[in-house]
Amino acid sequence: MNPRSRIMVVEDDEDMRRLLEEELLDAGHDVLTSASGTAALACMEHSPVDLVVTDLVMPGIKGDELMAEVRSRNPNVPVVLITAFGSIESAVAAVKAGAYHYLVKPFPMEQLRVTVENALRERHLWQEIRRLREALGEGKGAVVSESSAMQEVLGILLRASQADSPVLLLGESGTGKELLARLLHAEGPRCTRAFVAVNCSAIPETLLESQLFGHRRGSFTDAREDRRGLFQEAEGGTLFLDEIGDMPLSLQAKILRALQEKEIHPLGAPAPIKVNARVVAATHQDLEALMAAGRFRQDLYYRLNVIAVQVPPLRDRPDDILPLAAHFLEKHGRRLGRSACTLSSEAVSVMRRYAWPGNVRELENAIERALVLGCDDTIWLQDLPAALLAPRSLREGSDAGRPLAEVEREHILKTLGAVRWNKTAAARLLGMNRKTLHRKLDTYGIRAP
Repeated sequence: MNPRSRIMVVEDDEDMRRLLEEELLDAGHDVLTSASGTAALACMEHSPVDLVVTDLVMPGIKGDELMAEVRSRNPNVPVVLITAFGSIESAVAAVKAGAYHYLVKPFPMEQLRVTVENALRERHLWQEIRRLREALGEGKGAVVSESSAMQEVLGILLRASQADSPVLLLGESGTGKELLARLLHAEGPRCTRAFVAVNCSAIPETLLESQLFGHRRGSFTDAREDRRGLFQEAEGGTLFLDEIGDMPLSLQAKILRALQEKEIHPLGAPAPIKVNARVVAATHQDLEALMAAGRFRQDLYYRLNVIAVQVPPLRDRPDDILPLAAHFLEKHGRRLGRSACTLSSEAVSVMRRYAWPGNVRELENAIERALVLGCDDTIWLQDLPAALLAPRSLREGSDAGRPLAEVEREHILKTLGAVRWNKTAAARLLGMNRKTLHRKLDTYGIRAP
């Protein structure tokens, strides 16, 4: 169920402002009101909104100027303009400038309600399309998995998505922790709000505090204007703190306070401000070892460790290698104009036995490299990175000494299982046509389960 929509009403006439507020409250919305554009912008700094209804002619900032500022901050927030001085020309100009709709006073309140509902419906539809694109791989990529280990992880995350408790994702680099954090956000009630990610190891300590909590103009030498922190950018949504094990001790206490008190103190601000963002953290480091070394706060660890999820490395879930390879072949093949490319059986065999120290990220890089450097529609051993072919990089369980027919039968079975018995997809991965695959299925007596 989506959270209630929050609407900002900006009207300098007090009676009209109260009337608009009452109508929108009766329609089931949360309503903020301001008597001027300046006050509205200040309010929206701390309380993001889903829609703005504003008078056009006001002292100070005019309605069209307010609209331009709102849309520059968030182009997905619709703005409805109202005015007593309407004309066809001004209405057309307002819509061209970015207004969702233009209402001329006096107007029936039912017209306002319909306009607001239509604007919010379009906004929610856009957000849902964006969420689905991310989930299907057009954003950061899809969660592709057939292994029982990853299915267990996904089950935990889907159950945890409905709560607001902190989640701590633990696992090696390249296992897809940010992708899982995005899934957690997309499946929960905060999905219509922002997902904001920050890599704590990629930003210098001197800048990280300002990035997270924001600052006021003049709070330090280069602070030429007020800046919202990432906690505020994630208001109502999710803040993903990647590589939190690398966060300086000096900031860990402030993160702990934000988690416990739901408030932050921007640099140079006179007082703390309330925030409402779910925190998901991730690290490839051993936090217990860091605590023992005095480099990570014990109280922060236990505050983050409400729901801890261990993401298994790719070498521990070999059943995911072929589905992921098929996904990356499709993803990068379409982009590179090589969507018909397949994997040779020798390439698949090596990929299944490789230890993948770089995990899913290394697998994706290997597929992309092979697509770029390969010469035909089949990826051969020589197209793979040299690291995959080094004997010491392979896991135990070589096929040497086994009958070729036995190895081929097992390979076909594993490929079919990886693509859920989609014979067209299996033939593509195996580098053969459907007719050849059907002949081999008959030869080896393979039947669909």
